[in-house]
Amino acid sequence: MPFSTRVACFVLAASVAAVSLTPVQAAVRPPKLPYQITTLPNGLRVILSEDHSTPIVNVQLWYHVGSKNERPGRTGFAHLFEHMMFKGSKNMEPEAHTSIVSSIGGRANAYTTEDTTVFWQTFPAHYLPMVLWMEADRMATLRVEDESFRREREVVKEERRMRVENQPYGRLQEIILDHSFTVHPYKHPTIGSMADLEAASIEDVREFHRTFYVPENATLTIVGDFEPAQALQMVTQYFGRVPKAARPVPRDIPREPPMTQERRAVVEEAWPLPAVVVAYHITYDGHPDSYPLHITAKILSDGQSARIPRELIYNKRLALSAFGSGNLIEDPNLFYAVAIVQPGKTVKEAEAALIAEFEKLKTEGVTEQELQRAQNQFARDYMLSRETNEEKAMHLAHAAVIHNDITTADGEFDIFMNTKVSDVQRVARTYFNASNRIVLHIMPKGGTR
Repeated sequence: MPFSTRVACFVLAASVAAVSLTPVQAAVRPPKLPYQITTLPNGLRVILSEDHSTPIVNVQLWYHVGSKNERPGRTGFAHLFEHMMFKGSKNMEPEAHTSIVSSIGGRANAYTTEDTTVFWQTFPAHYLPMVLWMEADRMATLRVEDESFRREREVVKEERRMRVENQPYGRLQEIILDHSFTVHPYKHPTIGSMADLEAASIEDVREFHRTFYVPENATLTIVGDFEPAQALQMVTQYFGRVPKAARPVPRDIPREPPMTQERRAVVEEAWPLPAVVVAYHITYDGHPDSYPLHITAKILSDGQSARIPRELIYNKRLALSAFGSGNLIEDPNLFYAVAIVQPGKTVKEAEAALIAEFEKLKTEGVTEQELQRAQNQFARDYMLSRETNEEKAMHLAHAAVIHNDITTADGEFDIFMNTKVSDVQRVARTYFNASNRIVLHIMPKGGTR
């Protein structure tokens, strides 16, 4: 299932708590998503899912390129192209794509992750030919001009100021990543650094576009009210003429070497209160261990009654805020927990309490009741995240692009529901070890330690 859905447990309000009414084994399985999948001669993968319940269609174009495909010193390019792709093509003026979709009563937007760049639009079904033509036009003839590049670079830099540098604790994630990775490009944030954005040249940007924004690196997903044969004919007509890339898409991502001993660091930031981070390297999305790790994340952090907030905020009163994240994405990433330390308490106390929660998973495991609660939460999130055409398209595309196995769009539900208490303890013992641990103390500048 999509990463954004899987980590919903860390942003859902406590009022949306799971309801344990029946045993997990009795959970109602959501209907399977119908689909057809094919690949055009130029390499474009096409997923069609017919749904005539409403006269609406969602089209998503996933490019298999994210921040992990960027070279050192050239970070932020994938996110920059999220912006550049709206700056016009041979037959479309800048911003016209979004404006036209809005004018017909639709919505269009885009987002960038570590692994993908996604462009999507939802609109009345009878406009499907026009939207497919517009999407194919910008794939084939995007304008990559110096003036628009410089303008969008300034927009991205301002976005970084607003979202990262001027937000309390805004740099938290990039501090964690920078100290947890040595060679893998997950080390740098998706939005990139100011220095790299400033150093980028127009030729750097054009080369990145020529390399990654090509048919064989793209997956087009269409969900909604259409006839599959007609839709495929239109896709072939508009996208089939886009030429293949001159060379294969590179996949030479450096692997992060295994840790052999605990890594510690003290960092100073202009923050009002100290933060403590305890992180562990974990496996990738779709690995057999990833499913009990997702369950573990819910047990530790989903809602105010989960273990980490309950112990650190309410029982021990060590933290004003405490939360965690199991960041399971295409390549191995991190499972981490964070505590914003309560005034009058120390970072050492907060660190010890966070580590203790991971150790308890190894020594004591979890209860059947906790497992059932987590599985009920997962079932709730899973079903609610498949209600719209956009969400269905996201499930299908994520399975095809990240897992390279579209059957996981439906098959993962049963895996989660069949996770056992012993599976949770097994993955805790596998990954939550001192030799695989990163501990960060992030202290207010000029404060005492």
